[in-house]
Amino acid sequence: MNIPESYEGFRQSWVNNPQTAISSYIAKEQSFIPNLLPEQAVQMPAVQLAYLLEKRFGQQAFYQALNPANTIESPVNHEIDGTWLKTVNMVGINVRTIGSFWNVIKYAMTLPTAQSSIHLLPIWECGVVASLYGIASWNINPEFFDAELAISFPHLDTVEKQLKVTCNLLHLMGKTVGMDVIPHTDRYSEVSLANPQFFEWLQRREFDIIDHSENLHEKVQERILDFLYQYGGTVAEHYSRRKEDFFNNDIYSEEQRLKFLFGEKNNLEGRNKRRNQLINHLFAEGYEPVPATMAPPYRGLEVDHREEAKTIDDDGRVWRDYVIAKPQAMSRVFGPLARVKLYDSKNENRDWEVDFSKPRQKVWDYMAQKYLNVAQHYNFDFMRGDMSHVQMNPNGTPSNPDNYYDIHKYIKYVVRQQKPSFGYFAESFLAPPNTMAYGVEEEHLEGSDTDTTLGDLQSMVVGSEKFVSEFARYHYLLTTRKFAPNFTIMTADKDDPRFDEFYVKGNEIRMFIGLFLTDMPSYMALGFEQRDTHLSPAPNEHYTKLYVFQLSEGDKATHGKYHWGQNGKLFSNISILKQISEKINPSIQNQEIEWIIQPDLTGQKKVIAWTQKIIQKYLFIVSLNTEFTIETDEVKNIIESKNAKPYFSTHYTSSNEPMVFPNNLLSAGECRIYEI
Repeated sequence: MNIPESYEGFRQSWVNNPQTAISSYIAKEQSFIPNLLPEQAVQMPAVQLAYLLEKRFGQQAFYQALNPANTIESPVNHEIDGTWLKTVNMVGINVRTIGSFWNVIKYAMTLPTAQSSIHLLPIWECGVVASLYGIASWNINPEFFDAELAISFPHLDTVEKQLKVTCNLLHLMGKTVGMDVIPHTDRYSEVSLANPQFFEWLQRREFDIIDHSENLHEKVQERILDFLYQYGGTVAEHYSRRKEDFFNNDIYSEEQRLKFLFGEKNNLEGRNKRRNQLINHLFAEGYEPVPATMAPPYRGLEVDHREEAKTIDDDGRVWRDYVIAKPQAMSRVFGPLARVKLYDSKNENRDWEVDFSKPRQKVWDYMAQKYLNVAQHYNFDFMRGDMSHVQMNPNGTPSNPDNYYDIHKYIKYVVRQQKPSFGYFAESFLAPPNTMAYGVEEEHLEGSDTDTTLGDLQSMVVGSEKFVSEFARYHYLLTTRKFAPNFTIMTADKDDPRFDEFYVKGNEIRMFIGLFLTDMPSYMALGFEQRDTHLSPAPNEHYTKLYVFQLSEGDKATHGKYHWGQNGKLFSNISILKQISEKINPSIQNQEIEWIIQPDLTGQKKVIAWTQKIIQKYLFIVSLNTEFTIETDEVKNIIESKNAKPYFSTHYTSSNEPMVFPNNLLSAGECRIYEI
């Protein structure tokens, strides 16, 4: 099939002749619909998508998957642990950018077999500024409900049913699917208000924290019961209960407390109104959950006295920012987020010291059970651990960390008792010691039973000395540590105007290595395939990062839907790589590679080459120099010694003539494949 070279060419190809692409998908000649722009895929009518899936997988299999009462077996269900994650190519999807869970299926139809895993950014109801990472409740986000799907298939009339069917269909398509596991919630989430004993609290009066004692949550519990007494409603008859009873899960279930406090689950507007009343009640007395923090020293808060360090919300409440009293380089405080309280404090928390020898087991069990329930019900295959880099113990990682060393480790352990193949993908950036975490981050990741970690290649310019040297270090860690760093193409966090420089050049290199370096996992965020080259910042609607939250004012505000890029040349080049991966990846997938020219730890040498360690079928050569042509006899000698025949080059103009290009020259950013 001919591959267009322009955005308009792709767009018109689908508009004028979709049947050619569809027929190859239905006939299973392709694992994805070729030449289909993701932005066009997500506009596909529900009935058309249903027709394609039914034709490809059969009527019985499709309708089994479309029944939320059924659970379709995962393609990794037979695995005994999560090590399968160590070679997977993952795609991260911010569902808000495409509108609904159902649209995830449409987008997935543009992904080749080689990109076999889907990471869904947080799926729960949101709180302040509608941040996906500020969980307001354990309810699935109704924002991701697809009305058209419900009309076409009336039995899919809730967002929960639609998410279950989405996971079913992804599994039917051979994709694994994962969720975010987040150790914090929105500042005044339903979770924190129904379980104040599971969080750390402070009391503020203007610019002073007047109380942050160990058991301040007990006073908060009293204020919540006082609120019930004053406002009555559905719980007037329960106000006289002691706080020890009301917040005891053995007497009142969390479900009961949530109903008493906020009303019926299906009345989102009523619940939010009621929650806002309770926030007012607590805020008037200065009670706030202690905000989440990042990087050493983590602890020791004070109020930021600067005039601009405040926010006035729609209800006129003045929120003050917090800062670390003795900050280090990477110290951050996330005011809208509240982390669960995992350990007791020392000395009544007078000095903000944590007693790591005293885990608060009920909190650990609560969090683990919540995520286990979600993993089982929707059949998730792995978790992405948000802020996995957090390691708050100044003594670093112990030599034999137990399950209470890290909350992500504990959750993985609990889920694996029911789902042995469940994997853990950590959000950490492999920073130097004592930068993002106390101690050595690699030791922390191993101590947390991490399968793979994100890394930070997405934050570097391809071909820079830093990129090359870190790439070399990551692959070394792959072979010497228990976890696998990702070759990260782009993340939703980096699709941001502040980071445009990382994606001006070398995008085909990122995709090429991601697809064909088969012993290293990769991660790509939705939108990369069409991303425009921004030499100066584009409007905010062109960046997926700015849809992680919803702001109507300020420099991060968005208005309307996400705007896909129109980079037809990039999409054309990536389409070619996807087609090639369909042909050659079945014979090389999951294979350990052998470096012929390995990445240079000094970052000076800009050529890499590899083949397969056991059965050598293909030779891959990449110039990481995106500026200049490289003349190299080393590459020439390798090609000649292996009697390698040209198979593909990103810089080769297609024709019916045999491929011929100079073996001693590599164009800037050129990627080649040879048959051995």
